[in-house]
Amino acid sequence: QVQLVESGGGLVHAGGSLRLSCTLSKFTLDYYVIGWFRQAPGKEREAVSCISAAEGNPKYVDSVKSRFTISRDISRNTAYLQMNDLKPEDTAVYYCASYWSFLSECRLDAKEYGYWGPGSQVTVSS
Repeated sequence: QVQLVESGGGLVHAGGSLRLSCTLSKFTLDYYVIGWFRQAPGKEREAVSCISAAEGNPKYVDSVKSRFTISRDISRNTAYLQMNDLKPEDTAVYYCASYWSFLSECRLDAKEYGYWGPGSQVTVSS
């Protein structure tokens, strides 16, 4: 059974930075996509970014491009979401999620993801 453990959330002022981590247990990131999603209070869950299983190619939604960077360390079986220039509208619970893949492209459709972490709160004050 795939398990995901997140860490790195917290409170930061606008313009600040945080890095989220997501560690995949029992299986290797070589065959699992990692995606990041977020849900703000009263809003629908939305995709943020993903990184492909093969080649580690990233994908981002427009609202975070140039501010967020997704990466991974295969040796640690861990993916990261570096978030810079944070804005109050980035405040949300952030979830990492995963699905099995052998492709060099990832998808940002939540329906693809069968495994989810418990979530990590990110709060950005103005």
